Amino acid sequence: MKLTATPQKVGANDLAPLRASGLTDTDIHDLAQVIAYFNYITRIADGLGTDPEPEMPAQPPDWARRGRR
Repeated sequence: MKLTATPQKVGANDLAPLRASGLTDTDIHDLAQVIAYFNYITRIADGLGTDPEPEMPAQPPDWARRGRR
C-alpha cells in the first residue's frame, strides 16, 4: 500500500521485514515492478473511462472509504 499511496516515503525500514521473511533483492524488485505496473494500468483504464470487466462491480464496496472519486 505504501508504494502505491506514498512511494516517496518507502525506505530501508520498509525493506527489512521483506528481507527478514526470506525475500531476495530480486524478489523485492519484482514485487515493486508488479505493483507499479498495476498502478499504471489502473490509471490508464480510469483515465480513459474503460469499463470494468463484466464480473467486477463498477465501484468497489470500500471506494468511499479509500477517498477515491
